[in-house]
Amino acid sequence: MLVSKSFKLTREKTVELLHRLETYNDEAITIFLPSGLSTDAISSFFQKTQKTQSISYDAIRLAAASPTGSILFWGMTQKYLVSPPFPIKDQYIINGFETEPLLAVLSTDYTIGIVLVRLGHYSIGVCHGEKLILHDSGTGLVHGRQRQGGSSAARFQRRRQDQTHHFLERVGEHLRERLEPYAKSMDYFVYGGARVTILKLQKQVPFLKQFNKRLLPPLLEIQDPRFSVLEKVVTDIWSSKVTEWQEDR
Repeated sequence: MLVSKSFKLTREKTVELLHRLETYNDEAITIFLPSGLSTDAISSFFQKTQKTQSISYDAIRLAAASPTGSILFWGMTQKYLVSPPFPIKDQYIINGFETEPLLAVLSTDYTIGIVLVRLGHYSIGVCHGEKLILHDSGTGLVHGRQRQGGSSAARFQRRRQDQTHHFLERVGEHLRERLEPYAKSMDYFVYGGARVTILKLQKQVPFLKQFNKRLLPPLLEIQDPRFSVLEKVVTDIWSSKVTEWQEDR
């Protein structure tokens, strides 16, 4: 019986895993799966060869859920599903552990724009590879929510909405000023923070529309946008989610 465990690996550790797979001579296959495929679509694709019969349905489910697609390395003793930091565009099955395509991606120093925002706090960054080459952080006054009702609550809500508008307007000005020189050369763009605030920022700042086709999955667990968090986000952006299967003993 196969049991699995999932974990995140940094860029360096993912490369180490791929090089380690290259040393195995197991009978194996490698399957490249772009994002957006349903479990049924992946299952149908697997039926093209008998070599996929031993693959756990858990692997199919995880591959379908990956926002960037997945690469499945499935051998006699080594079984891994890697959801890389950047999108998989091709779909195919190949014999052996085919690590070169992912190694090529991970060895490319992409330029990535970063915007972290929650009401009252923001951080802006640009990284080239894992090196942060631009950063800017700031705050703005936005009062918390009013729990009480009545006319005073309505006035408070209007004031809060006005504060939110001015805060996002200020963030937009900083975005345009800091990111404009890098806009055309950016390979990817990622948001982090509160989903609702991110959506409001996107709506209020037309400058951001140009990055819509270069977006990476948002980082919604960011609680406190600031410089020290921005540095950690760069490592997170370059990390891969990995699931490993082993025989239960």
